[in-house]
Amino acid sequence: MDTFEETKRLLENSHFYYIITTDMDGHYSYVNNHYAKSFGSMYGSIVGQPYQITMHPEDTKVCAEVSKLCFTHPDKTFPATIRKHDGHGGFVITQWEYKALWDDNQQPAGIFCLGYDITKYISQHEQLLDAQMQVAQKDGILKEIAWSQSHLVRGPLSSILGLCMVLERMDMDQNLRNIIQMLLESSRQLDEVIKSNVEKTSY
Repeated sequence: MDTFEETKRLLENSHFYYIITTDMDGHYSYVNNHYAKSFGSMYGSIVGQPYQITMHPEDTKVCAEVSKLCFTHPDKTFPATIRKHDGHGGFVITQWEYKALWDDNQQPAGIFCLGYDITKYISQHEQLLDAQMQVAQKDGILKEIAWSQSHLVRGPLSSILGLCMVLERMDMDQNLRNIIQMLLESSRQLDEVIKSNVEKTSY
């Protein structure tokens, strides 16, 4: 217990970390100032109240499961992600480490929890995933365009080039020959543009 008491004293006025302890009946036995300021305005004095008042109802099961693990493996800490009421109808997302507390007679005394707010991190992570998904979708569209240009456009273009080469060998006046040459040159330029676009979207 001495180690936990020292940690509580060290982080009593932390601006970043939450520290709470609960007794064996599931009531708050201690909260540091940061936790009290963050959630006390909604519930008044938190100490003595049931632990679940501050959290999303679905997350009480997480607390129960993690607490059980703590007493089953008293030498270990266990993580838990818990949604807490923000006082505006929504939730902040918090990350915790749980550890079992034992009294001087080595009997279970409660749970010690160290946590912090990860709402901003989760939001940024979701934005990153969304951006990655959009990039993947656009990449798929680009690859589809590249395939279309390579197989559906270059095929007819190759036929045009071939026909121009056939026409080039036929007897014709100079004016028509000049037109055929311009068609050939334009077709080759278009083929190079398509080839370049296909190569760029293939990486």
